[in-house]
Amino acid sequence: MIARAAREIQPGMVVNLGIGLPTKVVNHLPADFPVCLHTENGLAGIGPTLPPEQADRNLIDAGGAYVSTIPGSAFFDSATSFALVRSGRLDLTMLGAFEVAANGDLANWKIPGKFSPGVGGGIELAQKARRVVVLTTHTDRAGNPKLKDHCRLPLTARGCVGRIFTDMAVIDVGPDGFHLVETAQGVSVAEIKEATDAVLTVPDTTLPSF
Repeated sequence: MIARAAREIQPGMVVNLGIGLPTKVVNHLPADFPVCLHTENGLAGIGPTLPPEQADRNLIDAGGAYVSTIPGSAFFDSATSFALVRSGRLDLTMLGAFEVAANGDLANWKIPGKFSPGVGGGIELAQKARRVVVLTTHTDRAGNPKLKDHCRLPLTARGCVGRIFTDMAVIDVGPDGFHLVETAQGVSVAEIKEATDAVLTVPDTTLPSF
């Protein structure tokens, strides 16, 4: 799933990698891939994550992972970081999710009754990036679908998600709901439909697998 999502990044893009699964995407990009990866805690130009024994303990991404720099990396404060976000300079942001609705609504910051440190930069990333994609497991730990007809959890942003990468499928969000684009190897269309709590449009053509 993460390797497939990494292929969504095109040369020359400015890309934010959100907390959770998206932060792992950097390790699936070629070492010399021409992209500017951004983290909202103040770094543009992110290299691969490092084990603690090799890392600079002061150099982390927004999720707390130890990261490295590349030639041209830049450090800045939160005001500058969010000025980049709010001014629409991000070509793409990759975010995690608790729920995604068939109309592209995103819920990824709070499950009522469980601790949350706050919405953080999720609202602005979801609203201001030119394209928003989600990386998430298709179901939660209890087996409940995360892709729904409408979100039950508190929203991060409305109608923002364009594509979803899960451990079962690649799904686009269109004007009329979810559209199946690719399947994970060994996963059937029937299994994907069963795990999706919304209408899923499936093309008549043979779908590629990842």
